[in-house]
Amino acid sequence: MTHPNGNFAPFETRMQAEGLPEIVIRTFEHYYNQLAAGQTGLIPETDIQPTASLPDTDSFAEDMITAGRAALPKAILLKLNGGLGTSMGLEKAKSLLQIKNGLTFLDIIAKQAIHSGIPLVLMDSYSTSEDSLAALSGYTELQGDIPLDFLQHKVPKIVREDLSPAVSDTDPALAWCPPGHGDIYTALITSGMLDKLLEKGYRYAFVSNADNLGAVIDPAILGYFASNNLPFMMEVADRTEADKKGGHLARLPGGQLLLRESAQCPSEDEATFQDITRHKFFNTNNLWINLAALKEVMDAQNNILGLSMICNQKTVDPRDKASTPVFQLETAMGSAIAVFKGAGAVRIPKTRFAPIKKTNDLLDVRSDNYIMTDDFQVQANPARKLGRAYIDLDPQYYQFVDDFEARFPDGPPSLVECQRLVVQGDILFEKNVVIKGNVTMKNGTGCQVVVSSGTTITGNWEAGE
Repeated sequence: MTHPNGNFAPFETRMQAEGLPEIVIRTFEHYYNQLAAGQTGLIPETDIQPTASLPDTDSFAEDMITAGRAALPKAILLKLNGGLGTSMGLEKAKSLLQIKNGLTFLDIIAKQAIHSGIPLVLMDSYSTSEDSLAALSGYTELQGDIPLDFLQHKVPKIVREDLSPAVSDTDPALAWCPPGHGDIYTALITSGMLDKLLEKGYRYAFVSNADNLGAVIDPAILGYFASNNLPFMMEVADRTEADKKGGHLARLPGGQLLLRESAQCPSEDEATFQDITRHKFFNTNNLWINLAALKEVMDAQNNILGLSMICNQKTVDPRDKASTPVFQLETAMGSAIAVFKGAGAVRIPKTRFAPIKKTNDLLDVRSDNYIMTDDFQVQANPARKLGRAYIDLDPQYYQFVDDFEARFPDGPPSLVECQRLVVQGDILFEKNVVIKGNVTMKNGTGCQVVVSSGTTITGNWEAGE
């Protein structure tokens, strides 16, 4: 139903005072009006159909590689770099975290771009731009005719009770939130980046998250995208139990692909949403965009792409659950798959989706489970024969990067022969520790214990035994 107090004027005034572009204000108004009209952004199961099968990148023939190499001069690598990694205790761009061989995410991404010979572009936030550009300043090969970054926007939080602009007495910044990575399309317009790319002859953008080192330019996938003249394409992977709560691919009755996020699923459809035998593919957030097609669609729609609204219920201070309840309106960049007529999707191997979200992942990638190739790809170590390692570090002592680093002062243990590692309690690992098989390590003493240099652990381990 229509909310009687919906009034956009105060939002417009506030956004203008912040210097936000008119396109951003009109786009936010588009979603605010949906909210005020009682729309929820929910996509019920009855409105969609599962996607049974997709083209598989593992089966692409040699001619796709040839086509991709021919298209490389018209391609750019676009990385989402707006995150601070606060869940890991970071206060700077997450991409400045050291990952492998003393190199950060950004170092590795820069070296990949230079090796591929294509421009690197970052979508930064106000919080990440300065530090990230400083970190890239030493890579003179990246300096070209395209700016290295453009900025995503911010939008107001909305008071749930009366749909008015949220305020915070403790920190004015808490009244604002990111509009989700669906803002990329608006930001490409407002920054002038889209026009500049087209003017310089670029046609294809490969977009992915900065923390996903598996997302590298693959000539065969670019060749498929270019040869089929697709306007938009999503890389998806097989859903497992670990992925069942993430966004999945589906189809409308007419065949058009769409993305449904968990926040868009009605509660009564949750079991079906998480049924990985019905909805088989999840969105990796590796996307391919035909820049000319994007320009055409944006021009035709007054620069409002019309992505599916995601309405998140939060509090104005996320750390204070007693603070004012608010709505945060967001969009997902992958939901553009429903906007582009004839958009496609391809199934990729899990190796192209290896994000680092927790220190568990960080330990895995820093260890000998992964190697760095001569072309700066971070790949599973061929010497590992056990599949992906299961790692579970006690969050009380390892969740934040500073705490994690202090407990691995000389680097990670060898895990290439480890199937499962669970660490409970406060344990410090000295250098050259080797862990093999299925291991649970427990320290219930209340004091930190040390695993001495050169120790090999092959079974369950408990402090004091």
